[in-house]
Amino acid sequence: MENRSLVTIAQHSKEKILYMLEMAKSFEARPNRRLLEGKVVATLFFEPSTRTRLSFETAANRLGARVIGFADPKASSSSKGESLKDTIKMVSNYADIIVMRHYLEGAARYASEVTDVPIVNAGDGANQHPSQTMLDLYSIYKTQGTLENLNIYMVGDLKYGRTVHSLLMAMRHFNPTFHFIAPEELRMPEEYKIYCREHHIPYVEHSDFNEDSIADADILYMTRVQRERFTDLMEYERVKNVYILKAKMLSKCRPNMRILHPLPRVNEISNDVDACPQAYYFQQAQNGLYAREAILCDVLGITLDDINQ
Repeated sequence: MENRSLVTIAQHSKEKILYMLEMAKSFEARPNRRLLEGKVVATLFFEPSTRTRLSFETAANRLGARVIGFADPKASSSSKGESLKDTIKMVSNYADIIVMRHYLEGAARYASEVTDVPIVNAGDGANQHPSQTMLDLYSIYKTQGTLENLNIYMVGDLKYGRTVHSLLMAMRHFNPTFHFIAPEELRMPEEYKIYCREHHIPYVEHSDFNEDSIADADILYMTRVQRERFTDLMEYERVKNVYILKAKMLSKCRPNMRILHPLPRVNEISNDVDACPQAYYFQQAQNGLYAREAILCDVLGITLDDINQ
């Protein structure tokens, strides 16, 4: 049987991405549908989460599915030493789909190899976050009217930020130009710059962050410096507030520019930005519901035609 797991956004073609965005658009028009009546969705979160977990669980509920799982691994047998393989195989007896966040890179792919139940990667370490990428793409498409030929500026933690890694890979189909703005300690990893070169994606690296350096952005993608990824807290303290977006920095931005952030934010976007027309991060989080409804249906083999009947 075909394994329809979503492990990485890199597995999706341009056509499949656009198809998924059409599904998300249909769910935004009508989010409550009983398409998953009788199905069970397991949410296994070995790392903390608010938006991802709640939006997946809301998506499952709005589609008529039941939800089981845990938000704290201490409440599961993994705290007793149970292996990831055993946990996945056990939960596979109960669920039709498993949504999993894990602190180890590659955990989602490994899980998909030990079960026939579809796995949805809700974030694996600093590696990938494909469901976040689908809602990011949907947000970009809604605000720009296209995914093609955009200037995308990524700011902050580009080393550990799995959301920017996934978005970079997804945008390879749409002729973007990337601008990477990060301190030396948090620069985009070499493997992703190699990926850009292999796919003929132009990119520029910056260290300056001011109204002039972001004036040409179509999308300004802010990220949090993730304390939980640092083993050296002195290093974290040194870089945590290097880039802070303030409302006055938007004076030269393009009229179509929108600010995205996967959230949660700490200090990297000042509260005075929230009232600016460029701020889109809370709507972006809302788009996560529609994108994740589309993902749950797709991995279970439900098509756009089924949705629009």
